[in-house]
Amino acid sequence: MTLLSVRGLAKSYGGRRVLDGIDLDVAEHEVVVLIGASGSGKSTLLRCVNLLEDLDDGQIVLDGVDISDPRLNPDIARRSMGVVFQSFNLFPHMTVLDNITLAPRVVHGVPRPQAEADAQALLARVGLPEKANAYPDHLSGGQQQRVAIARALAYHPRLLLLDEITSALDPELVGEVLSLVRDLATTGRTILMATHEMGFAKQVADRVCFLDEGRLVEQGPPSQILTSPTHPRTRQFLHRVIEAGRL
Repeated sequence: MTLLSVRGLAKSYGGRRVLDGIDLDVAEHEVVVLIGASGSGKSTLLRCVNLLEDLDDGQIVLDGVDISDPRLNPDIARRSMGVVFQSFNLFPHMTVLDNITLAPRVVHGVPRPQAEADAQALLARVGLPEKANAYPDHLSGGQQQRVAIARALAYHPRLLLLDEITSALDPELVGEVLSLVRDLATTGRTILMATHEMGFAKQVADRVCFLDEGRLVEQGPPSQILTSPTHPRTRQFLHRVIEAGRL
């Protein structure tokens, strides 16, 4: 079953075409990884899917609903999506528990005792059960990103969007966050993520999509895209990745 369908998605900033007619389907329980050079449109695509950016053209259908319809309240559509960005975006004045329970309580009307019980279960799942009453600035970057993922999962989203979630981390913290995403992938989560971690993409992705200058140039299973791509631009990009020791 197709959970997300993107058709003809276009977006420009100041006359510069950032997304140029993107067509993309994501099946339920599928892990789709977006790769490409910085500025290729990966983050903009995720922000458009989450309706954080206005579309210049195109259509986004989530679970059979055209969420790009301007008559639709975008906040309603976002309730079906969890999103984690490069920066952690945790509220510094709130404890970890309050950060995770805020949306379920305020947006979804979950009673506080249930929201807190669910949050404690999520903290155990991400390996931080003892950090419920800690404040974000008392956590490492990797711990903050794991809390951000727990927060994104707190309202049981159908689709999880992950935007370069390890790019702001020190190298030694990258592994703990990617390990968590790997665990989520094995439980059947539907994930659309952008990453520069090619080795991780090779291990976890059901499908890899290469973006270049706002176009989806090539897509397929990681065994094909990352080892024997057909498009010259994909081969050039991966050659540079290999030279940098990232694949």
